[in-house]
Amino acid sequence: MSASAVSTTTVVKHFRQILLWPLQLIPSSRDTRIQKHWQWLEQADSPWAEIDDEFSSDPTQFQERHYNEFITFLPYVQRFLYGEGGARAGYGESPVRVFRRRDIAQVRLTYNPKEPPAVFDIAHIDLYFFYDLDIIILTVEIYAHNLTLAQAQDTLYRFGRAYPPYWEKDGQGGRCLHRAEWLAATGEVLAVSDYEKREKYLSFVCQNRLPCISAHWEYLLQPLVLHSSEQQGALRFRQIEYHRMPLMVYLALEDIHQLTRGDYVRLGLVTEPGDSATLPFSSGYLENFEARYCYDRHREDREGLDWIDTRTICCGHAFILVGNHKDQFFRDPETGLLGQFRHQFFLLFLIAHMHKAALLMFSDRLEVAISGLDLQEVNSVKQFKRVIRHTMEIFLRFTQRYWFEEISNQMQIKDLFRMCTTHLETKQMFLDVRQAVHDMHQYLDSDSQRRQANTLMRLTVVTIFGMIGTIATGLLGMNIFDFTDNDKWPWLQRLVIFLIVFLPTTLLVLYTIMQSKVLSDFLEALPNERLHLKEKLGVLLKVWREKPKAP
Repeated sequence: MSASAVSTTTVVKHFRQILLWPLQLIPSSRDTRIQKHWQWLEQADSPWAEIDDEFSSDPTQFQERHYNEFITFLPYVQRFLYGEGGARAGYGESPVRVFRRRDIAQVRLTYNPKEPPAVFDIAHIDLYFFYDLDIIILTVEIYAHNLTLAQAQDTLYRFGRAYPPYWEKDGQGGRCLHRAEWLAATGEVLAVSDYEKREKYLSFVCQNRLPCISAHWEYLLQPLVLHSSEQQGALRFRQIEYHRMPLMVYLALEDIHQLTRGDYVRLGLVTEPGDSATLPFSSGYLENFEARYCYDRHREDREGLDWIDTRTICCGHAFILVGNHKDQFFRDPETGLLGQFRHQFFLLFLIAHMHKAALLMFSDRLEVAISGLDLQEVNSVKQFKRVIRHTMEIFLRFTQRYWFEEISNQMQIKDLFRMCTTHLETKQMFLDVRQAVHDMHQYLDSDSQRRQANTLMRLTVVTIFGMIGTIATGLLGMNIFDFTDNDKWPWLQRLVIFLIVFLPTTLLVLYTIMQSKVLSDFLEALPNERLHLKEKLGVLLKVWREKPKAP
């Protein structure tokens, strides 16, 4: 068999793909400190229903798979994922809420109109909400049996695209499926992709400066609506990453050794199908492919019951697990690698992309706050301060509740999480966002200190120059002139005398406040021995020479 024929003759006995699509939610109210976005799904007439904790409090329902999944993670990750003691409120509640829709049973994918479509069963369609974070992650898990390797590669490459990057000469969306259809259990078509509607995408970007999404993905997210669209909906979202959705893939082959290096590269870097005897990129670029992307802890042709020949490939955007279908442990859906792929590995990948989406959300929020700042508008400055302080509060809670540099002490999970986060560069993103939030907060503190110092300086100037008025008005309290004699000075005359003193003193104080900046310069110049008397008086004369400038 030639290497070039491998991609069309190699059979994938079991294919499973999980798409993860992080999205940013738009707060429905500026006055609410913590948004509980999932409440809109509970109130609205929607196909989504919340999933109760899989870890049932009934011991008879608690399976070994649940136990293996739980003990995989460190205690603080366990509390994040599962809560404590089955509590649904208070300290022990998990901050993760999951909603699932069950009305879609299959998806039919047409890669080429000249070839018959492939039909995949739907395992799950879930929405993950995170308490105190304005993000969600849509997950779609599909599976099929007995696909060709080319079909598997095409599904990886084309299925998870929110919109087309360009259009072919025949009008079809470039690098997209020819057609994607959501099917009900009865076979009814619920929604169809519209990648070929070029004018729709062009006009939307022209009007909104934002991309829209294909009709079948739009249907899947209902009642959530795109923030920039004209559709009505209380729960609105915007895209936060690239249009290609992160993905996980499980491939159980008849013989893993049928795959060439070119096949592994195409799978691991999620490229379109090609000649198995060739590489999709230059050999120089792929020189360190195995060392950089492949986790070959159990990749070796070795016989034995205690050995399973597998390869895991992770580039951050994609997580690929490849093994032999004949190995019982590899295809075991409960305690084998298939079960680990759908649960432990999935949670690993979910946490890594939740981190990235949250950090992008924080970065976007800071950018919006800065772009809306107008130093000449008092309300704009106040709004900027509120947004920055609110963002810092959320970031501090995110750091304590969600940020994990390690999630497990099990070597395989530990290594794969580190590999995934390294390619996603989330650690550097975290440091950058933390520095940006710190810089913003430091600016607010320094601005507040500057305003306080300016106010204190003005009060000091008023106090010093007010001493003159105080001494002058003190004349009324001295015995030189007796204005306390009721017979000699009636109350009307005493009131007139009081106003004669009060009004000029008030005007003097107000004028001193207006000129406090220049007067403070004069007070600073007075003790300066380097300045001549003429220069010091010149500083004072600026009060009348220069017009006061607006702050």
